[in-house]
Amino acid sequence: MAFDYEALYRQQPNALGEPSKDFVRFFEAHEPAKARVLDLGCGQGRDALFIARRGHRVVAVDWSPSGIAQLIADAESEGLAVDGVVADLTTYTPSGAFDVVVLDRTLHMLAEAKRLDVLRRCLPVTTPRGFILIADEKRNLPAMWDLFVADRREWHPVFERRGALFVQAST
Repeated sequence: MAFDYEALYRQQPNALGEPSKDFVRFFEAHEPAKARVLDLGCGQGRDALFIARRGHRVVAVDWSPSGIAQLIADAESEGLAVDGVVADLTTYTPSGAFDVVVLDRTLHMLAEAKRLDVLRRCLPVTTPRGFILIADEKRNLPAMWDLFVADRREWHPVFERRGALFVQAST
């Protein structure tokens, strides 16, 4: 049985702690100016809020109504540019273009076909020279990399280490 994040979020604000260090380092080193960012599987918004505090506009998506409600309340209290969307990632199709797509330890919760389908839907909405940032189980990354290789655009790794694959579109 899958972990019940909805129950966790109802019981504990900020349940997952601080933003992920790899994402913090990325935004410190590759600060895209006023970027439009898509955070898929955002939970209560630990990454989304950090990114919005840096001046970016964030669309944050999660299936948990409690997580999104907490994210929106936190963003509103700070005057941050965050749109929260309650949606199932396996059926959600992003609209518009995004300079950065964040997938922080959420894809591994899906079966491989669905995991790759979610990622596949991110490719066309990522802007030229845009980034897709993935933190996931190391064993899942080769199939994800194969998806980037097969895409019509060229994707280049910006950061790779055990459990992380950050890539940038060439055009």
